[in-house]
Amino acid sequence: MRSLLACALLLAVAFAIAARAAEAPKTYDLILRGGTIYDGSGAKPIVGDVAVDGDRIAAIGSLAKARGKTEIDARGLAVSPGFVNMLSWATESLLVDGRAQSDLRQGVTLEVMGEGSSMGPLNDAMKKEAVEQQGDIKYPITWTTLGEYLDQLAAKGIAPNVASFVGATTVRVHEVGYADRPPTPEELARMRRLVDQGMEEGALGVGSSLIYAPAFYARTDELVALCEEAAKYGGMYISHMRSEGSRLLEAIDELIDISRRARLPAEIYHFKAAGKPNWGKLDAAIKKVEAARASGLKITADMYTYTAGATGLDASMPPWVQEGGLEAWIGRLKDPATREKVKKEMDTPTDAWENLFLAAGADKILLVAFKNDKLKPLTGKSLAEIARMRGKSPEETAMDLVIEDDSRVGTIYFLMSEDNVRREVALPWVSFGSDAEAPSIEGVFLKSNPHPRTYGNFVRVLGEYARDEKVLPLAEAIRKLTSLPAGKLKIRDRGLLKPGYFADVVLFDPAKVKDHSTYDKPHQYSTGVKHVFVNGVQVLKDGEPTGAKAGRVVRGPGWTGWK
Repeated sequence: MRSLLACALLLAVAFAIAARAAEAPKTYDLILRGGTIYDGSGAKPIVGDVAVDGDRIAAIGSLAKARGKTEIDARGLAVSPGFVNMLSWATESLLVDGRAQSDLRQGVTLEVMGEGSSMGPLNDAMKKEAVEQQGDIKYPITWTTLGEYLDQLAAKGIAPNVASFVGATTVRVHEVGYADRPPTPEELARMRRLVDQGMEEGALGVGSSLIYAPAFYARTDELVALCEEAAKYGGMYISHMRSEGSRLLEAIDELIDISRRARLPAEIYHFKAAGKPNWGKLDAAIKKVEAARASGLKITADMYTYTAGATGLDASMPPWVQEGGLEAWIGRLKDPATREKVKKEMDTPTDAWENLFLAAGADKILLVAFKNDKLKPLTGKSLAEIARMRGKSPEETAMDLVIEDDSRVGTIYFLMSEDNVRREVALPWVSFGSDAEAPSIEGVFLKSNPHPRTYGNFVRVLGEYARDEKVLPLAEAIRKLTSLPAGKLKIRDRGLLKPGYFADVVLFDPAKVKDHSTYDKPHQYSTGVKHVFVNGVQVLKDGEPTGAKAGRVVRGPGWTGWK
């Protein structure tokens, strides 16, 4: 009898403990309370809570009975997945400042690199050349492969996540150098193997930039061959096409052809119709992409939200003069006969190469980044203005500046129509990329003037185009900044606010988010983004970086670590 009573007592105590445990509130590492939650899918937002445990989202909804070790009042704020920068040039800036403040303060949690050139694979000659041609940012090159670069970047400590395509230009230079010729069968086989290696290290696919030498020298068959390797691993092709102006439609045809032949998705970098005579081609360009999509091909695009592009003075001169690399280019520009020939071609409309000198005009070309300290006082002036100062033609001045600066010279070209930009922003298959580094408003970064897209590209989508001009709903803008690019890239467990996904989360004020950077005064942060979390760690608090180094390498579908 006593044993039965004892058992009954033990059972009662156990039930009481279990009941109290059931009533005890669930505890999470972090709870974001009462925000307007945009999950990244494009669906209507809900007001609720987001819970995070470790580096993952744990729960979403009404979590009134739960407790967080840390809790943040998100009332009045939009809560969304972190933004994906589809075209980042933070390759060098992250080496000297891992905070990536220009992007971090806009809500970017993933920097995607590799527009034609990537930080690997490198050989000894390429390493030597890269060090010799460094500008204001100086750094040792202690890696060889693309995977080694990404791993070193993460080990150094960075706020955002990073990923990269392997550059078609980089593998071409690795094997062919700067010669204007097709690779031999043996060279092409080695180039294929370099793409294989990059994909196995986690590259997202192959990236090209075909208006620039030596990428310009690559024919379609060569690009198809490299893309066939990326396709084996589930990667994609992404391209600054052979033309964005006079041969825009033909360039889209080539990209679609590569996609079809290599059997992989393809994306157009910074989708645009460049040069006023070409603005009317946008309708036909959109129709080409949408027809290809309707046929079953996965063709998409990204863009920056400005009417000016930024590149170098190399885009004002014919590719033939640049064969052999920078030193050979400068050597030719010192020859009077060659200079006369280059000047004539700069002034002549052509479909043979992408002539941004004619597309913009000398008064719409700004010089913004010089290596030579003696030339830095010219920063921000137009090519026409500098030509008048020197008493020379704009064409001669452009050639002289390349020689004097021993570089391509950082250049902004005004090329696009604002009406076209608005139309492109609303296209459902277009995401966004800054096409810029990720600097801070301090130190070495103040030695040049970047394009304002560096500081404002993503916030303009939310403020200028979604809120102010109502070009697209906020939920759709967020989808195009988050799940759309993540899905295109086949990134695992990112791009949505969803239990089990990585906790890359942005909290911003939709009524106040705004860009401030201008062409005259570019070094100005955007405002309105309050908090940013990367892999569950707060990297931005009340609009200021915390100094946390939570960024990781985000791998593509072919990474051997998945196996």
